[in-house]
Amino acid sequence: MAPIDGTFDYDLAVIGGGSGGLACAKEAVNHGARVAVLDYVTPSPQGTKWGLGGTCVNVGCIPKKLMHQAALLGESIHEAIAYGWEVPSPEAIKINWASLTEAVQNHIKSVNWVTRVELRDKKIEYINGLGEFKDPHTLVATLKNGSKKELTAKNIVIAVGGRPHYPDIPGAIEYCISSDDIFSLGYPPGKTLVVGAGYIGLECAGFLNSLGFNATVLVRSVPLRGFDQQMAQMVTNEMEEKGVKFHHKCIPLSVEKLESGQLKARWQNTETGKQSEDVFDTVLMATGRYALTKALNLPAAGITCVTENGKISAATEQTNVPHVYAVGDVLAARPELTPVAIHAGRLLARRLFAGASQHMDYENVATTVFTPLEYGCVGISEELALERHGADNIEVYHAFYKPTEFFIPQRNIRNCYLKAVAERAAPQRILGLHFVGPAAGEVIQGFAAAIKCGITMEQLMNTVGIHPTVAEEFTRLNITKRSGKDPNPASCCS
Repeated sequence: MAPIDGTFDYDLAVIGGGSGGLACAKEAVNHGARVAVLDYVTPSPQGTKWGLGGTCVNVGCIPKKLMHQAALLGESIHEAIAYGWEVPSPEAIKINWASLTEAVQNHIKSVNWVTRVELRDKKIEYINGLGEFKDPHTLVATLKNGSKKELTAKNIVIAVGGRPHYPDIPGAIEYCISSDDIFSLGYPPGKTLVVGAGYIGLECAGFLNSLGFNATVLVRSVPLRGFDQQMAQMVTNEMEEKGVKFHHKCIPLSVEKLESGQLKARWQNTETGKQSEDVFDTVLMATGRYALTKALNLPAAGITCVTENGKISAATEQTNVPHVYAVGDVLAARPELTPVAIHAGRLLARRLFAGASQHMDYENVATTVFTPLEYGCVGISEELALERHGADNIEVYHAFYKPTEFFIPQRNIRNCYLKAVAERAAPQRILGLHFVGPAAGEVIQGFAAAIKCGITMEQLMNTVGIHPTVAEEFTRLNITKRSGKDPNPASCCS
């Protein structure tokens, strides 16, 4: 029970040892708070588990970027031939899946270790247990051996994140993997069906295909739902041209294991009703994620601000129980991005323990989809701009471009495209920047700061670019969609 004299074991207890929770805990300690972090990873349906650090470090951004890099390097080896490198037997070049996953997992384990050491050095108590509420100030942690540990805290932060959702079809949980499993998969995935066309599904299909594994994607509605759909089309066009197969308007029906060990997947086109099937070595579910709130016993704390999908609705991270907060992917209607969770966690800790008042600004957060041809964006999509402001009040500047590096190996440039969505009235404040091309994340990060500062088209056009780079293409934008002029580049250096 929470103490009646107002003393607590900790000033802050954080449930969840991912990016947001750890950032909040470390910042709180910097301001003199006594802090505990509870973290426990329930194994995936296929038995995969991992260490401290949350989704990003273990089964998200970090291993995804490393797999993406491995895929890009494989393509670069073949491109090197056009640049004069003598590569013996290029047709024999292939990925060693076991070596790749071992290298990725070794890096992740090193990060797990550094994280634990940092918590110890900062004197943050790390409890490797599954936490739940007993009352508004008391948590119970179930440890690996089944024993229970109780603790009380003046403030509690829920930062449990989420896990992959499995569709309710025969064979999904028994035979399919998810992003929880792919980065440590103990065998080459072979011919793979990816169910879902959000950014996780497309990223996985993209690097698997580039690593030499046949990849097929089932798209239920549209690819990259919530992103600018013209840019999403560029991304999937590039993937199709590289060999990824797409089945649009399709939902999975069942997955059956054959005597050969392979998986027979069946799906249905929701427009025509036609059913199809094929045999795969691996089926990867990427049909969204759900928040891990059910196991928290939230009613015991009096927390009622929970949405139908289990997320917590808290405008300023504060729940309906004043001393209980939430950060990260568990929050409703917030970007599910690691840097968002980190920044929100730090700001919350400063408000709680340093007298600060700054709140997280969830608008204009940049992000990048690490597909074979990357897509980076900041601000709103063209569709949302039209919906909010009307077509007469929006100007869209756009261009195709030719990355210098693509010329010699004669790489496809059809999908290298960018656009700026701006207010039509002077000075044309920019509402969104969108870029499909190489190193999109590196390109868009700097422009994110400019968007925060309210950059206008006039300022962008008067910025001198760095030549030759792909990022400079934003400074060269001058053709509007409204004009009907050809957005293809006429020359390189004039």
